[in-house]
Amino acid sequence: MLTVSDGVAAARRPDASGPALAAEVERAFPGAHVERAVEADDPVSVASRILGWCDAGFDLVLATGGTGVAPRDRTPEAVRTLVEFEVPGLAEKMRAETGAAFPAAYLSRGMAGVRGATLIAALPGSPRGAVDCFRAVEALLPHAIALLRGEGAGH
Repeated sequence: MLTVSDGVAAARRPDASGPALAAEVERAFPGAHVERAVEADDPVSVASRILGWCDAGFDLVLATGGTGVAPRDRTPEAVRTLVEFEVPGLAEKMRAETGAAFPAAYLSRGMAGVRGATLIAALPGSPRGAVDCFRAVEALLPHAIALLRGEGAGH
């Protein structure tokens, strides 16, 4: 799980979204190995960190932050350089489920895609946004991961 934030990377503010999202993943998937890191809003650094986790065989990589419309928000672009194909339904579901209560959610450029057997998702940087978006798709993740592993339908 990667927190993307210039402020957190420079130690100007604490990481709130990373711990909140990690706790949510651990609640949803007890016993899952959760590795955390922080990178500044630099697409090359973000892509490099995520690529390392994909190459290490992680099933799921979540990035929180850098999905808005601010000048340095470029996490989706970094992820797009890595993925072989996008899974637009996950981002659509995240925005649909969070947008009703928080209309600014529609400004999020969160996205999801696949590299090899790794599902990658870019989530908003606020703790509530990251957790709510994760909750919106968490029930779909085990099936998606099983399919990426070659398990399930037709395999």
